[in-house]
Amino acid sequence: MEDTHSVSTLIDSTTSKIHQLQKAFAELEGHRAVTLNLKWKELEEHFHGLEKSLKRRFHELEGQEKEFETRTVEAQRMLEKRQAAVVAKEEAQLETLQEKRDAAIYAITNAREKQRKVSTEESSVVTDDGRGGSPTVEEKPPDVMVSDSNLEEVTSPENGNIEGMSYPQLVNFCEQMDSEGLHKFISDNRKNLAAIREEIPLAFRAAANPALFVLESLEDFYRLEGPAMDVKKDSNLLGIRRTCIMLMECLSILLTNPELASASDIITEEVKDMAETIAEEWKPKLDALDMDASNGNSLEAHAFLQLLATFGIASGFDEEELFRLIPMVSRRRQTADLCRSLGLTERMPGVIEVLVNSGRQIDAVNLAFAFELTEQFSPVPLLKSYLKEARKASSPVKPGNASPTAQNEVSERELTALKAVIKSIEEHKLEEQYPVDPLQRRVLQLEKAKADKKRVTEAAKPQPKRPRANGVGYGPRVTNVVAEKTFYPRVADNRYTQYVYDRQFVYPGPADNHCPSVLGSATYNMPPAHGNYFATGYQYQPAYLH
Repeated sequence: MEDTHSVSTLIDSTTSKIHQLQKAFAELEGHRAVTLNLKWKELEEHFHGLEKSLKRRFHELEGQEKEFETRTVEAQRMLEKRQAAVVAKEEAQLETLQEKRDAAIYAITNAREKQRKVSTEESSVVTDDGRGGSPTVEEKPPDVMVSDSNLEEVTSPENGNIEGMSYPQLVNFCEQMDSEGLHKFISDNRKNLAAIREEIPLAFRAAANPALFVLESLEDFYRLEGPAMDVKKDSNLLGIRRTCIMLMECLSILLTNPELASASDIITEEVKDMAETIAEEWKPKLDALDMDASNGNSLEAHAFLQLLATFGIASGFDEEELFRLIPMVSRRRQTADLCRSLGLTERMPGVIEVLVNSGRQIDAVNLAFAFELTEQFSPVPLLKSYLKEARKASSPVKPGNASPTAQNEVSERELTALKAVIKSIEEHKLEEQYPVDPLQRRVLQLEKAKADKKRVTEAAKPQPKRPRANGVGYGPRVTNVVAEKTFYPRVADNRYTQYVYDRQFVYPGPADNHCPSVLGSATYNMPPAHGNYFATGYQYQPAYLH
């Protein structure tokens, strides 16, 4: 608008400028001796014409501008109306969705309450077979328990109510102090381990001596280990050891909750002596552990440290020995809590230094965040150093001479390192300091190359020839043979060697061919590349054996 006002002011001042020019022209004409050919009247008409033309164009532009402003205002009003309608529709849909969600939650809650009541009633029903035998208690089948537990995420019953538990069998095992049965139940319900883990501390309250019950459950931790057994590949032994660690952790949860139990009443001096005895038996077995071989995931070291933390007997062992074991469990999620329980918080900078020097910067970053040591151990340089070392270790000395297997291993190591770094960045929210886009592009590149190599390798494999339907291999061409009953030589005929594939899925066929002769005895000349023919001369495709 300011530009329009200035243009209008300039146009209005045109008349005064013309008068000034007229005066100047008159003075010029009076001073010149030579008469000018150009008359003032012509100049005045020319300038007035320009003035009218400019005013007309200016008014046209003013009208267009007002029209554009009017359209803009109307469009903005229409956009605001549509936006308000969309917002109102979204709010209505959200309200409807919330109502449906509340109704579904209410229905699920009622169904679970009814199921729990039915389960409680069934578990209390006593049946007699009518033959004078002892009464038996009816229990829910395992498949019912599994489907019931998958209905929603199971949480610990409120106010320590044992009757509301989803797995009442846990209470039975604890009441009977049946550690072997508890181990088997946990092993059979591995897919519901999270829900079982939350109810075990509450079930321990039903045991006469929870601490002694847990110690008895540790008997098979080393007992099942044989001299020639590969511990890392024995899934049964690994499952038992993980269960032992979980039971000790659940006992710690029970001890730390004063509303459920008193630690002094459960962990008596007698129990501590028994725990120390077990720890002394386990301690020599840890001397053979290698920090690099365990890769921060040693179940043996974890169980030993958890035993000391749960039963409060760490003071009876050398702190340096415990310090040596921490890097062996650095990848375990419970490491930070274990270190705090064992009183090793002040030693954590030294543990992180050991991890960094051994090329395990990912574990070092996790512990640095857990103990708020990120100023002393900056995460981003550690992650970059880890990725740099992984790429350096993955680079072969002579790329041209590396075998395909070695190249695949190199790519796999780099791919694993990239995924570990990306996961650490996302977990600790370091995207602003260390963008993940270049790393993700490299991951896609390596995965694409891996898939391409796999396709090329599969395409290069020789395809085995399939045998004929009658089980006979590819024999020599037979010409001018008088056919007795079939067109083809019998398997029992030993005049020619019958070649069969040396493969397990090929079986010898019957002695006679499946196609009987209907033309009688005749002599036929078979071409070298003859196929399979019926007696009528039509060719057929035999079925392949698989």
